[in-house]
Amino acid sequence: MSILVVGSVAFDTIATPSGQVTDILGGAATYFALAASYFTSVRVVAVVGDDFGAEHEAVFTKRGVDVRGIERTAGKTFRWGGQYLDNLNEAKTDFTELNVFERFQPRIPKEYADTEFLFLANIDPVLQAAVQREMNGVRLTGGDTMNFWIKGTPKELAETLKLVNVLLINDTETKMLAGENNLPRAAQKVLAMGPQALVVKHGEYGATIFFREGAFGIGKHPFRAPALPIEEVKDPTGAGDSFAGGFMGYVASQGDISREVLKRALFYGGVMGSFAVERFGTARLQNLTREEIDERFQVFRELTHLE
Repeated sequence: MSILVVGSVAFDTIATPSGQVTDILGGAATYFALAASYFTSVRVVAVVGDDFGAEHEAVFTKRGVDVRGIERTAGKTFRWGGQYLDNLNEAKTDFTELNVFERFQPRIPKEYADTEFLFLANIDPVLQAAVQREMNGVRLTGGDTMNFWIKGTPKELAETLKLVNVLLINDTETKMLAGENNLPRAAQKVLAMGPQALVVKHGEYGATIFFREGAFGIGKHPFRAPALPIEEVKDPTGAGDSFAGGFMGYVASQGDISREVLKRALFYGGVMGSFAVERFGTARLQNLTREEIDERFQVFRELTHLE
């Protein structure tokens, strides 16, 4: 089944204790698409500048990702620079250059009209809502946001959350969005805003999924999946977007959308996030095999006794 991701394609400059790289391919839509491509067919809507070359497009197409929704426009592609020299769990931003992304207006190709799953990556909630309303025939919509939108556009974000089935954000964003420091109470407040399920990412400590009462079948208790212990983290950039790609990609690959499928998807999200951090940028995600993914999932099963 097909999944459409709408978000950013970017060039990143990154410094970590393992080294430094300049102008490597990144962006939320890039990480998401590559991670999801191991489970289902993926389509991308994004905007890039005239510095986005054939070699960059090939990163997507070699994984079978449909790039007809990537708009080319005059100017430079979105650029971000950051460092993790003090703390691998938190990036210190050095610069952000929106460039062509500043004028991004998602255009959905007519060939994408039959898309069954939609993921709204971290962009302006007004744009997210417009895309979802245009793609309102999808079976399930996932979404992401960040502190910038939570603080700066609360009314617009509130309207978007009514259109999202599964929201994927971190624990700090969850508490900020709810105005509540206790995570379980914060989760319930966020679910009351519209989503049927909330996936709270805890970085190196895994993820928790909370369900709205009655959503996706019976049961009301949250479910927690730990993170895999990784011996060497070279680059944390894109780990959360890769998690989202693994999560949504697995859900899209299943015929059923149930609590059990969503719970299992947490583990596949964790698997893809764990691969992403092993190399700079998208290098590891470009060269995985499904066998490697399934082997790491099996490690998860043994670690957690998942049936």
